[in-house]
Amino acid sequence: MHLFDRRQALAAAFATWPLTNLLGQNQTKDPYADGKLIDGEPPLPVSGSFTLAVLPDTQNYSERFPATFLAQTQWIVDSHEKRNIAGVLHLGDITNNNRPVEWENAQRAMRQLDGKVPYFMCPGNHDYSEGGGCKDRTTLLNNYFPMSEYRTRPQFGGAYDKEPDRMENTFHTLQVADRNLLVLALEFGPRRDVVRWANEVATKYPKHEIILITHAFIYSDDTRYDWRKYGANQKWNPHAYPVAKATQDDVCDGEDLWNLLISKHENFILTLNGHVLNDGLGKFISKTPGGRSVPQILVNFQMRPKGGDGWLRLLEFNKDRQTMEVYDYSPTRKQLNVSEQNRMTLTLAGI
Repeated sequence: MHLFDRRQALAAAFATWPLTNLLGQNQTKDPYADGKLIDGEPPLPVSGSFTLAVLPDTQNYSERFPATFLAQTQWIVDSHEKRNIAGVLHLGDITNNNRPVEWENAQRAMRQLDGKVPYFMCPGNHDYSEGGGCKDRTTLLNNYFPMSEYRTRPQFGGAYDKEPDRMENTFHTLQVADRNLLVLALEFGPRRDVVRWANEVATKYPKHEIILITHAFIYSDDTRYDWRKYGANQKWNPHAYPVAKATQDDVCDGEDLWNLLISKHENFILTLNGHVLNDGLGKFISKTPGGRSVPQILVNFQMRPKGGDGWLRLLEFNKDRQTMEVYDYSPTRKQLNVSEQNRMTLTLAGI
């Protein structure tokens, strides 16, 4: 074959190769093949209801798409009155590499909420150690969200008693629509003594409905993280990270937290976590010893285009005190995702 003919044949073959071969990923796949997108915002809540906005895994925004992060929190501010948004829950991986520039971007976005909508945060594995490697418990979180700025806020309840000047483990109280809520925000793979403190908080506030936010709790197969049962078959379990190996496995996964914390109290109503990839969505409902059903929810959008496409999860607590509407909305796309995993009504067990 002549050189010219060989080049023509190579060019023809090259043109027919799928982009998967060229770029290591299938660029033609629809990133929303599992979704059902419609234009517009969710319907406004009925009178007497209130909303909590959920921000999962903003790591890509902090690193590469800060304008998206700003758009999310600005939409919350702009919408908080008409939607009665009582608070914002950040589920961790605030940053991707625990670098100052990423924390600065996160700080700028979250500070838009200051004085308007209270917000509560827990750190994820990417918020620890150099490069976000989660080798130990060092983090820049406290440099950019210092305790001195939060302990005087009316919702602030307290911090882990062994680290009273650090923000990794905190609780906050909200009184809204004649309900007393308590948001318990725990570090990635909480240490056992942190769980001891969390039990003391739950015992001290038996009349408060507790919402637990922590970065890793349930997995995308709709089961809790359970290292003893599943091991590495559930990817990204806290027990598999370097921080566990460095601390004689002083970490807790979802099953640990259920057995050592939630099942010991009858006032937990909900858990929320991010962290997990795959489709980033999951739901698991199990009963406490007292027979109360507690929904446990995974939500993570970081696999969507542009680092997450600005998706928020909105939890609307109905005035009947028994149900909660779940909506996923993107203020940058100005769309709802109403697939079965993104739009649902959940029953909540009151106290």
